[in-house]
Amino acid sequence: MSYTALYRKWRPERFEDVKGQDAIVRTLKNQIAMGRIGHAYLFCGTRGTGKTTV
Repeated sequence: MSYTALYRKWRPERFEDVKGQDAIVRTLKNQIAMGRIGHAYLFCGTRGTGKTTV
């Protein structure tokens, strides 16, 4: 049995699975739909706010 860290096991794989980050998800979806994907995104916030998840 291989070990998988909890943060990897339960991390969302689709935008629809991300909870509590509606504005960010909407912005990213719109940028993808318009074909204007940035080369980098900076997410800031306190610990536990979903920066790594998004």
